[in-house]
Amino acid sequence: MSRLRFGTDGVRAVAHTELTLGFVRALGAAAAQVLGPQPFYIGRDTRESGAAFEQALAQGLADAGVSARSLGVAPTPAVAALCAADDHPGAMISASHNPWTDNGIKLFAAGGSKLSDREQDRVQSVLDEIPDTEPGDPIAVEDASAEISRYEAHVVDSLNGRRLDGARIVIDCANGAASAVAPTLLRSLGVDPIVLHASPDGRNINEGCGSTHLADLQAAVIAEGADFGLAFDGDADRVLAVDHEGTLVDGDEIIGICAIDRQARSELVEDTVVVTVMTNLGFRIGMRRRGIKVVDTAVGDRYVLEALDSGGWNLGGEQSGHVIFRDLATTGDGLLTAVQLLDTVRRRGRTLRDLADDTMRRLPQVLENVRVGERPSDLTFMAAAIAAAEADLGESGRVLVRTSGTEPLVRVMVEAEDIGAAQNTADRLVAVVREARP
Repeated sequence: MSRLRFGTDGVRAVAHTELTLGFVRALGAAAAQVLGPQPFYIGRDTRESGAAFEQALAQGLADAGVSARSLGVAPTPAVAALCAADDHPGAMISASHNPWTDNGIKLFAAGGSKLSDREQDRVQSVLDEIPDTEPGDPIAVEDASAEISRYEAHVVDSLNGRRLDGARIVIDCANGAASAVAPTLLRSLGVDPIVLHASPDGRNINEGCGSTHLADLQAAVIAEGADFGLAFDGDADRVLAVDHEGTLVDGDEIIGICAIDRQARSELVEDTVVVTVMTNLGFRIGMRRRGIKVVDTAVGDRYVLEALDSGGWNLGGEQSGHVIFRDLATTGDGLLTAVQLLDTVRRRGRTLRDLADDTMRRLPQVLENVRVGERPSDLTFMAAAIAAAEADLGESGRVLVRTSGTEPLVRVMVEAEDIGAAQNTADRLVAVVREARP
């Protein structure tokens, strides 16, 4: 079996088969050499395999002379926030929205930011020279779980003393890292949350719940007559919402609602937001109508962060619910986003649905994944077909064709005023791919 390598967000694979303890120990040693020598904060989500991987990672750090401070079960943004506050590097042991059988490692540089491509390449280069070594006897790791209270205080302080008394909200904690933090944090702000899926057992994380399975949340919001609902993913770095009728309010709409509110308060730097190329055209049209500039990046919240820092802007994110308030955090933060969204809805005095409808009209989107014999190195063979499709759609549509970063796939995405036009355009582009790359 080939050794794991970094993807767009650390490493992630089936626990104990593809992602082994020996590999994690080697990764800890490599990370320590590149990102140390300060102590590492380590957090993990609620997966059964998390504690063993934490011990393996700590042993790898110790192999390179670096100590670990264990936060125990903690949201990914809590790790990032403490790394930022104390200028320490860190690691989060999580496979995000994947099932419990998977696990992964996300690394943070000192200061709390995800690794740049250059930093990731440096860790990979060192890692390639370190053999896998099974962990030995357990080593003592400092218990820093009490530090989570500092993160909670940071999220509360983001409201500058405002409260959320009387808000009636349903939250789905995905049986993940939000389970112990989100309910108490919201209660401290005056919310009396109706809590779903906050009883992790090591194997039920994301199982039929959380931001990838909204049915329970939607039903509960309607049954309870709640203002709206919020669903976190397994490591709580992203959140999606549903309105009082149970209709999805995704990351595009959340970003748009917060951007418009910040613009009105002169708190949106240069009236600019940063999103990825997958963000719906309806968002772009809605922002243009408000005089808000949209900057695009490649898919991945770390690319959004890099663009925010490069431009000095303060709001961006992804359709999936990764939202970065750059003046408040170094990474996507589901809890912080939830609090900011709640605060915005209350201050605006309107329903979440009203605000979402004012923000954008989602255009129909068709996404086709075309399997090819060999992943193309570039897409110049598609240039003429893409140009023709864009000319046909005009400003009322959009075409995005890209290769998969991990599989022999060409991804074709088309947005248009109606689903029929989008599907017809996508079908024509798919035919071109199949003819050129059988």
